[in-house]
Amino acid sequence: MAEVEVWRGSVAAWECDGMGHLNVGFYVAKSMQALGGMAAELGMPGAFAPATEATLMVREQHIRFLREARPGAPLSITGGVIGIDDTEIRLLFLMRHHSGELAASFQTLAAHVTAREGRPFPWPARVRAMAEQLMTEVPSAAAPRSIGLDPVATRASLKQAEAMGLKRTGLGIVSAHECDPFGRMRTEGFMHRLSDAVPHLFAEGRPGKDEADRRVGGAAMEYRLIHHAWPRAGDRMEMRSGSAGGDARFRRLVHWLLDPATGKPWGSAEAMAVSFDLDTRKIIALSDAELARVNAEAIEGLSL
Repeated sequence: MAEVEVWRGSVAAWECDGMGHLNVGFYVAKSMQALGGMAAELGMPGAFAPATEATLMVREQHIRFLREARPGAPLSITGGVIGIDDTEIRLLFLMRHHSGELAASFQTLAAHVTAREGRPFPWPARVRAMAEQLMTEVPSAAAPRSIGLDPVATRASLKQAEAMGLKRTGLGIVSAHECDPFGRMRTEGFMHRLSDAVPHLFAEGRPGKDEADRRVGGAAMEYRLIHHAWPRAGDRMEMRSGSAGGDARFRRLVHWLLDPATGKPWGSAEAMAVSFDLDTRKIIALSDAELARVNAEAIEGLSL
């Protein structure tokens, strides 16, 4: 296995959410820092500079959240190459705590594109040569567990969201500060919007809060995010979300980020989420009655 360190930093208090740990949007932001470091290792050190002609565009990410990171925690990320074809590359990023324990893993599919138009074109020979030297394998802890990586033909649209009864969980516009040097919303912006949207799914209370004195929070264990198009500053976004069912411990959530002007999708995401006790920091297993109530709200056929 060939991995190289591509990012090193820590968790700031302002990057943490109401659960007291690193917010999912900032996990992705740090993985994008790692992508910049990986681009340099592949022979594209200026891939995200404003004047570049070629860059890397993230098509999708598969993320496993393995051990929570709390304020002040030192973290580092190593990267390697899982595979490469004519215009796309699949990368592996492993985020570790100072102890060496895995905090998260990211399988990131990125395309080699023209910086401004986003048009895919073949890799230069030097990048392919460097990629061969950085080939690695996916450890079992970073492999898909409950969410697969099969190709997706999305059903996401505003019309379909209305027909299926998906709840509106987010609405807004893209701000200039959310965009990269080429005018497209940054990859972590999608996850930040998802994080903002989730509380609307649980406005009536999170599953598992069946004891009056228990403080219940929530956490994502696994995510797959797919980008279908790239909004720019001023574009509007609407999030529609719903539950696709689950068991006593894990629930499958689906989010569609849509363009309310056209009804077409900007992106879609699937997550495996849990309720957890904010004091013991342990996952809560739902009672049979609570599980039946939660699954009664699930939307049949809901997917990426």
